[in-house]
Amino acid sequence: MSPRERFAALARRPDARIDLAEAALWIAAEACPGLTPGPWLERLRRLAEAAAPRLAGAAGPREQALRLARFLFAEQGFQGNAAEYDDPRNSYLHEVLERRTGIPITLALVLLEVGRRNGVAIEGIGFPGHFLVKVLGEDDEEVVLDPFRGLLLSEKECAERLAGALGSDARWERAWLRAATPREILVRMLQNLKRAHAARSELEAAIGCCDRVLLLVPDAPGELRDRAILWRELECFAPALADLERFATLAPREATSREVRDLLHELREAVTRVH
Repeated sequence: MSPRERFAALARRPDARIDLAEAALWIAAEACPGLTPGPWLERLRRLAEAAAPRLAGAAGPREQALRLARFLFAEQGFQGNAAEYDDPRNSYLHEVLERRTGIPITLALVLLEVGRRNGVAIEGIGFPGHFLVKVLGEDDEEVVLDPFRGLLLSEKECAERLAGALGSDARWERAWLRAATPREILVRMLQNLKRAHAARSELEAAIGCCDRVLLLVPDAPGELRDRAILWRELECFAPALADLERFATLAPREATSREVRDLLHELREAVTRVH
């Protein structure tokens, strides 16, 4: 089976049965021929094993979060790659494990995998702007951690980050800290990777990201629209038209915009000329 087929098989599973680390490694394998998850899953296991003595006896979520952050960021040298944020390697889990650098969501994945293997109740948060994680305690106690900086965040700091990402009119609610499902985490990883490839004019690779998002969430309107635009850039007008027409069916309100109507007209004319 190819990496795409392996990923598709995982995508068909219910959320509770999706292995995040394995799925992330199959994403990377599509760009890195010969890569297999086994050695990198073993590296995660060894990393978690090394963290175990540091986490033993931690009292409560705050102490667990502090110790986990100290282990990964201070001892192991993981850090956010601010200098080359859009480098696609930041979205490949094996590269993050090898280079000890990444973007919030891949660093969060390392935190999640190391924490879970040590019995820490930890979840990802699909927060606007930067992805976050939270460590859970009893009585609904939660401690939020920024995986890019390795810092604990107060609720006030989370609210400030929300305003920075969405504008000052954004209303703070605890619902913003809802746990992300494995499917949502993989979609966000692929969308980050899609933007990185598109910024480098690596259009076929960006289309591949759309393809895999649609394996996870069939008929996602935004992905159909994005893939249509990418197909158009490659002058593949028939698949572009098919995607945009499907987008128009799924998102009829957005399809009434002049931009979409003009693009549909252009693609229909282009397909007619080709045939």
